[in-house]
Amino acid sequence: MRPGRIDNLILDSVDPEAIAPFWCALLGVEVLDRIGDGHFVELGAPEGDLPIIIQRVPEPKTTKNRLHPDIEVVDMDVATGEIERLGGSWRDGREHEEYGFRWRVMADPEGNEFCIFPAGGGVEP
Repeated sequence: MRPGRIDNLILDSVDPEAIAPFWCALLGVEVLDRIGDGHFVELGAPEGDLPIIIQRVPEPKTTKNRLHPDIEVVDMDVATGEIERLGGSWRDGREHEEYGFRWRVMADPEGNEFCIFPAGGGVEP
């Protein structure tokens, strides 16, 4: 028997209500619950996905995330445009390629990093 399992991914935010629409639109989910007068905003998760809970913290993000979500997308250019339309950003404007994988480093409106990668993850031969 394993001693534990990852149940949720917690995302720190100075204003969970302000960035919840970004993550809901990006992931195609809705807010399921608000806990502790909005201290926690729980997002829905499609079957097999890890649920995200946005947690209010007093300090803004200041350095690189030590843990980040990787999000599979159908089309990197379309996803990048949608992320930017929703208030996010393409952090370095570069497409990375290494060890047979391609990805872009993105950020939500508060600067929390995440990566997008094409369905299948690999580069074309």
